[in-house]
Amino acid sequence: MATDSRIEIEGSSDIVVQFFECSLHSILYQRGVYPHEDFDFEARFGMNVLVSRNDELNLYLEEIIKQLHTWMHSNTIKKLVLVIKSKDTNETLERWQFDVKTTNDKSKLTKEFDASKSTQEIRAILRQITACVSFLPTLEDECTFNVLVYADKDVEVPTSWADSDANLIPGGGEHVRLRSFSTDKHKIEPIVAYQLHQ
Repeated sequence: MATDSRIEIEGSSDIVVQFFECSLHSILYQRGVYPHEDFDFEARFGMNVLVSRNDELNLYLEEIIKQLHTWMHSNTIKKLVLVIKSKDTNETLERWQFDVKTTNDKSKLTKEFDASKSTQEIRAILRQITACVSFLPTLEDECTFNVLVYADKDVEVPTSWADSDANLIPGGGEHVRLRSFSTDKHKIEPIVAYQLHQ
């Protein structure tokens, strides 16, 4: 991101993908899916965020992020979902969903826009993800996770990606909507669903 907090409109997709990357790392840390010692602080969006140092996890996440770049730039992604599941029962315990809305109104698109407001909104969401620990149930089970992407039907999908069901919370669960953030081109609306009793 430029030091003057301005970014070309083509950079909107990159900001969203960087936000997704930070969110995935933060959630995996905050929810204890990976050991806390596997994470270190790194400066992102003008704040310190926890980023994995686990080589195996990072290789997996890098593959996801690379593909998200392609889909975001072609405006073919509708939502990203991080599912946390029990290793023993394979039951979905939490579902972090990020809805992606694209602005089709060309009159609102400018060559470049002031990214400072978007950055402030992103910081607020990342802080909110951290604060969610205060009300989310403790994950007693050893957990694993899946990343789901909802994209256009005719989108090209790499062979390393497989179809999946929605991995919904049994019985629907509780839902908490987090703050959203917007660029000139995209609006991201996060929501977390969880089992009230685990």
